[in-house]
Amino acid sequence: MLTPHHPLPGIADTQQTLFARHLASYGDRPAVLGPDGDLSYGELAERVAETVGRLGTDHRRLVLLAGANTVDALVVYLAALAAGHPVLLVPGDNEEAVRSLTAAYDPDVVARPDADGRWVIDERNPVSAHKLHPELALLLSTSGSTGSPKLVRLSYDNLQANAESIADYLGIREDDRAATTLPLHYCYGLSVVNSHLLRGAALILTGLSVADERFWTLFRHRRGTALAGVPYTFDLLDRVGFTGMDLPHLRYITQAGGRLAPERVTAYAELGRRRGWALYVMYGQTEATARMAYLPPDLAATRPRAIGVPVPGGSFHLQPHPDWPGQDTGELLYAGPNVMLGYAERPSDLRLGRTTDELHTGDIARRTVDGLYEIVGRSSSFAKILGLRIDPQQTESLLARHGFSAWCAGADDALVVATAGDTGTDPAEVRRIVTAACGLPARVIHVHVLPELPRLATGKPDYQAVRALGQLPGETAARSANLTDLLRLYAEILDRGEVTEDSSFVSLGGDSLSYVEMSIALEEALGHLPDDWHTLTIRELPGAQAKLDSNPGPRAGRRRRLETGIALRAAAIVFIVGSHIPDIFYIKGGAHLLLTVAGFNLARFHLTPSAERRDRIRSLGRGIGRVALPSMAWIGLVMLVKDDYDLANLFLLNSVLGPHGDTPHMQFWFVEALVHLLIALVALLGLRSVDRAERRFPFALPMAVVAAGLTTRYDVFGLADRFHVPEAVTVFWLFALGWAAARASTVRRRWLVTAAAVATVPGFFPGLQPFREALIIAGFALLVWAPSLPSRGWINRAAGILAGSSLYIYLTHWQIYPHFHGSYGWLALFTSLAFGIGYAEVATRVARKLPALLRHARGIHTSARAADVS
Repeated sequence: MLTPHHPLPGIADTQQTLFARHLASYGDRPAVLGPDGDLSYGELAERVAETVGRLGTDHRRLVLLAGANTVDALVVYLAALAAGHPVLLVPGDNEEAVRSLTAAYDPDVVARPDADGRWVIDERNPVSAHKLHPELALLLSTSGSTGSPKLVRLSYDNLQANAESIADYLGIREDDRAATTLPLHYCYGLSVVNSHLLRGAALILTGLSVADERFWTLFRHRRGTALAGVPYTFDLLDRVGFTGMDLPHLRYITQAGGRLAPERVTAYAELGRRRGWALYVMYGQTEATARMAYLPPDLAATRPRAIGVPVPGGSFHLQPHPDWPGQDTGELLYAGPNVMLGYAERPSDLRLGRTTDELHTGDIARRTVDGLYEIVGRSSSFAKILGLRIDPQQTESLLARHGFSAWCAGADDALVVATAGDTGTDPAEVRRIVTAACGLPARVIHVHVLPELPRLATGKPDYQAVRALGQLPGETAARSANLTDLLRLYAEILDRGEVTEDSSFVSLGGDSLSYVEMSIALEEALGHLPDDWHTLTIRELPGAQAKLDSNPGPRAGRRRRLETGIALRAAAIVFIVGSHIPDIFYIKGGAHLLLTVAGFNLARFHLTPSAERRDRIRSLGRGIGRVALPSMAWIGLVMLVKDDYDLANLFLLNSVLGPHGDTPHMQFWFVEALVHLLIALVALLGLRSVDRAERRFPFALPMAVVAAGLTTRYDVFGLADRFHVPEAVTVFWLFALGWAAARASTVRRRWLVTAAAVATVPGFFPGLQPFREALIIAGFALLVWAPSLPSRGWINRAAGILAGSSLYIYLTHWQIYPHFHGSYGWLALFTSLAFGIGYAEVATRVARKLPALLRHARGIHTSARAADVS
């Protein structure tokens, strides 16, 4: 086991006191809290020690680490620091950056996941090919994730001093729990890790976005106390309804990575004051290991334009600048123990010691009368966009290698790219190249194809003119048209008139029925979709899809993924119909499996954490209408020509009013049960106390409902002996189990809901029906453990059509298959499916036109009344 006193050859003495070598001192305190399990400090120290043994301590070697917010990446990072191996930390999700920096620096060890996701430590050189300076600890890119060979050289002193400084002014405690909302390879994200491990606090280790409801489920469950964000993070917080969230353990939020608009600083500071947490606005650069200044939280609301005061141990002074005259204004220079050793541009630079004592930030600042500093401009060409420091000249070189002559400039949180070309030049291709290299979303890369690039009278690039292009109304007509088409698509399928580029499927009230139709339509329009497309805004969709296409991997070619919920819905409806037709197959259990899927989709689409209680109720109301109205319409049509059904069927009350028993009247039990369950849920969540409880205990509440449902599943109170119990009462534990499955954000919870299904499904059906029970359990387990399944494009389309039409197939098949007899069973099956798909199309079109028809009818009625009056 590595100890703090174990001497290591060839490194600085200061490394012996580094936080990475003292993890075991915090013993059993929690160190890493993740969706798939926890690690105490003692366990983390053991994992680190094992990896130290793998890396060795006899010779220092350069370790390239593909950064990721995972335990494996964290352990390799800490082990390399503890053993004295300099770490070249690169973005693990950017294959181009990994490849280019590996080629540029020839690392001795490369640690990264293989194609199957398993972490591999590739030892390329037993003894380092480089001469490494004793103080060199970490190498980080200066320009976000472009893979630029220009790196920042950081020492062990830099890392320790900055971690201590941050922990000091934030007042980090052992009981704090910080979520990793930023990437490990980003200096800001890394500083969160370092400062919390220094103080024995815990990390909620996750790669989930704050736009993902699973993040907030995890954050609440783990009692998160700290969040970190760049300006774009706060855009996402606004979008998911952060102001209405109940986060009882949150102590503070930090913001850095670019300027946050003063009015938003004020708004979040005031929100924190009301909710009991503090907002720390911070300022930093990779060259200063992370942080250089912070604004005390009590000043955030009144001094939102300021970056604050230097961090403990650091100092500022202003150097006069010819373009910015004034006694208290100049280029901001920083000095402190966290200032980098210097830059590296080639492997031979790794032998260098300190070449920088004072950091020229490139920012123009002024010092106010009360000692605070404010940034008023820039003196260099670097651009900071969404928290990433982008080198436009590096981007120009990148495009030149791809055959594009281009000039790039940062402008208002966007990268403007002007490229010389004609009508045949594809701006989308330029955008894809820049997106893949820089890690920026496509929406902030503005591409303009020009006949000639703008130049000054001297012949030099006119970057002011390039920046001015960023003020034009749109990057390209193609992008504008693409977004217009998407807006029209969302409005049509979801029947909403107020669709904007900032709308998402969830925010527009999309449900499980429209989800299938929308995903098929979007795949036709865009191609492959990211797994979280339903939470992305329309503005973000094309960029997310382009980034997906630009990354080679299992999605390439004809291989696709099919959501498990859609696959189960498609399979279940085929099983239901086929089992009702004699002499085809007998696979029972599909309807009960669909109930669990319905509960799962309820949580996914109707109970999003960002939605207000009123919006949730409206969304559930629309969901009830989408099930009840087409069901009542079909039953009413059948009643006109046959006497199989009565008014109780028409109003979906047969399971309550009767007649009961194995008669045609009971054919729609599933639809009735689903509608009754949704109505009960509306009544339940309409209570403020229940709504608050669901947000605070998103997993515990549905599990409590499961427990309540088991009282009727096992007839604990003997109700079935005294009167008829409606189907909704006896099966709602299955519905609640699906709801709980959607909230099972950890391995432990997934095992719990799976065990609940295994324990309670057997014996539910009369007689011995083990295959039926096994089908439900297996399907439910797939839903819990496998979010998606390997597939093909044509399978996705077929499954999507069947799943999207499953309700309509269920309604109509009772009247279709009896017309076929004898050996025509398979024809009966396919005809029933086809008819139901047709009814789905008709019902959907009628539903979309109904509001306009009603408005037209009201107009005619109003005109007629006006005529009568006259």
